[in-house]
Amino acid sequence: MMQPMSLPEVSDNDDEPQSRIAYRLIEAMIVTHELPPGSRISEATLSAKLGIGRTPIREALQRLSFEGTVRIVPRSGAFVSEIDLVDQLAMIEVRKGIENVLAGRAARFAGEAERKRFRELALMFEKSAATNNGHIFVEADREFNSLIVATARNKYAAQAITPIEAQTRRFWYVHFKQFGDLQRVCTLHAFVARRIAENDEAGAREGSDKIVDYAEEYTRKTLMFFGMG
Repeated sequence: MMQPMSLPEVSDNDDEPQSRIAYRLIEAMIVTHELPPGSRISEATLSAKLGIGRTPIREALQRLSFEGTVRIVPRSGAFVSEIDLVDQLAMIEVRKGIENVLAGRAARFAGEAERKRFRELALMFEKSAATNNGHIFVEADREFNSLIVATARNKYAAQAITPIEAQTRRFWYVHFKQFGDLQRVCTLHAFVARRIAENDEAGAREGSDKIVDYAEEYTRKTLMFFGMG
């Protein structure tokens, strides 16, 4: 049986803005359904729970609203958005092109320090597959996605992929344990990490497409289970 796929804890860096810390913590609460879809979000409650002021909390909620994870209703407050199952396929269609660009550029521009870290991430993905440990995958995948975006050095692609990744993370967390294949997805991610580490742009693009093709496959499997395929 696959080990639980809980999200990694978020460490508080003294140099990290409070609004960014709030964003990461609140998003983790939403993804893991500590804040379930449709629930009302209280700034005061979050502020007390997280030990962060209400202004950074409000800024974090605005960012989550932009990404579609939170819905802000005038005079009513903020609510966690519902997960639209059918909409996942539309996002995958867009995601494939953007992630192809990001993976290719990351392979092209990766310096020695970045290449070293991608090799380490490849080992983490392989360890996750070997031990059937979803927690390792989640931890590696979050850094993998962030490192690709940073290494690709294209702010427009980064801005485009951010809201899509936020939505796919929620879908993945809820449905992957039932419909996904951890060994397969780890192998695909390890391949891309190694291609980037070798500055192999064509290989990174090809591997990125295979990751998204697999995401589409298990998304369709999920939709069929719920009678939406």
